[in-house]
Amino acid sequence: MRRTKYIFVTGGVSSSLGKGIVSASLGMLLKSRGYKVTIQKLDPYFNIDPGTLNPYEHGECFVTKDGAETDLDLGHYERFLNQSTTKENNVTSGMIYKKVIDNERKGNYLGKTVQVIPHITNEIKRRIKILGESEIYDIVITEIGGTVGDIESLPYIESVRQLKWELGEFNGLVIHLTLLPYISFTGEVKTKPTQHSVRSLMEKGIKADILVCRTEKHISHNIRKKLALFCNVKQEHVIESINTKIIYDIPCLLHIQNFDKVVLKHLNLSTVIPPNLKKWKSFVKKYKNPKYKVVIALVGKYVSLHDSYKSIIEALIHAGTKNEINVNIKWVYSEMIQDNNIQKYFEGVSGILVAPGFGNRGIEGKILTAKYARENKIPFFGICLGMQIAVIEFARNVLGMKKAESHEINPHSSYPVIRLMKNQKNIRQKGGTMRLGNWKCVLKEGTKIFSIYGKKEIWERHRHRYEFNNDYLENFSNFGMKAVGINPDTGLVEAFELENHVFFLGVQYHPEYKSTITKPHPLFTYFVQVANGNIDSQSYDYKEKNSMYGG
Repeated sequence: MRRTKYIFVTGGVSSSLGKGIVSASLGMLLKSRGYKVTIQKLDPYFNIDPGTLNPYEHGECFVTKDGAETDLDLGHYERFLNQSTTKENNVTSGMIYKKVIDNERKGNYLGKTVQVIPHITNEIKRRIKILGESEIYDIVITEIGGTVGDIESLPYIESVRQLKWELGEFNGLVIHLTLLPYISFTGEVKTKPTQHSVRSLMEKGIKADILVCRTEKHISHNIRKKLALFCNVKQEHVIESINTKIIYDIPCLLHIQNFDKVVLKHLNLSTVIPPNLKKWKSFVKKYKNPKYKVVIALVGKYVSLHDSYKSIIEALIHAGTKNEINVNIKWVYSEMIQDNNIQKYFEGVSGILVAPGFGNRGIEGKILTAKYARENKIPFFGICLGMQIAVIEFARNVLGMKKAESHEINPHSSYPVIRLMKNQKNIRQKGGTMRLGNWKCVLKEGTKIFSIYGKKEIWERHRHRYEFNNDYLENFSNFGMKAVGINPDTGLVEAFELENHVFFLGVQYHPEYKSTITKPHPLFTYFVQVANGNIDSQSYDYKEKNSMYGG
């Protein structure tokens, strides 16, 4: 009987060192060798999920196909592994403690005093092992959020200690990602913070098997030797993770150091099959050597933290690289846009993307943006709220409904062209109650979006409460704003196209969540090509019909 192997990725010295990218890179390397791999994120915060967090707190909220609102690292996992994740791939302390408390209220602990050990740690271990026990995966990589020494992370570290012992030799592995600061004044790379971090891990009963060292300078042989000696690891188990402008370089940089081979040997797994990195290297080469350049304006209200739109950024990169186009994103804060200054924000821009969001801040600037793109024939792509913005603008300035609004902004609007969904009206709790995950959409034949996808039925991921008000559908259609994508079960409009425009598309769903390196999303691919002006938008036919966008 095959036994699943478990890899645990911990962090030390500082947060935001890139555990998610290292985990995703390792997962990609192991998968390219033929192993079935998945990656899981354990987050120590007490929110049940990041769905109610401001993007400035935690970056983008990524949505899985089964409707879980998760950490943005799951986006990295999907993009690097080119496979979907589920709700089981993201666990928070909020989930863990809620489950334990619910069990206690049901009397499941038979009168025992409920404690961190064993009840919390047992629930953490159960969550870690769920993916492995499905017998789908050969290897489960578990990334532990936070850093060693954080109070919040202690139950997770203890759970890893217990689980590694329970799994036995060759079945568990701990990778510790740490920082080697460079002191420019003396020109030295310092190892002391890493030594203290490893010691802190050992004090909690865990020995790091492999060190991955984040650094801005290459690690010398002597530094590796010193780290091996003081951190009690083999010298070949000291892996450099040097700063790079391109995150897609990281898997290859780690592979050159035999990172994946070291991991497999430690887990007593075969290294006979070499990794197939041909497509990956081709992508990186094209990314670094574009033939064209295009400027896309990304209009939103969280633009000061780019991680708020991480999946959109990566989807534009995937689409640009596929077409050998360097996509230069111009970040535009929607609250600053006014009638008298709008031209300066979009001067030299070849395409405009209005990003998703919630609330009324910056809404009027987004509406002005949609108007500007419509009137000046600039390729326009609206996602979720971006589609709703396009609808409001069209109602106000083409249909003459000057007070057209969304119920989200004005519940008493005279022209509520965007309204709260019927099944949302009695919902009072905010967390996890939106329309989430994969939903079917039927595309209208003969439309631009149909030719882009190359199929009639698609499945895309959603995250919203409000929808287009179908009472106005006929009026919109008569004036050239066509509903070109409909949910067959509810009649909800999923996509609008504007006639007689080079490209003016709004979608209620989030196509960015499905874009990967080897399968760029067709909508982004088309949008970037139109912005670059190197295709005939009237006769475009997306030939690479991809099952990923059908389910």
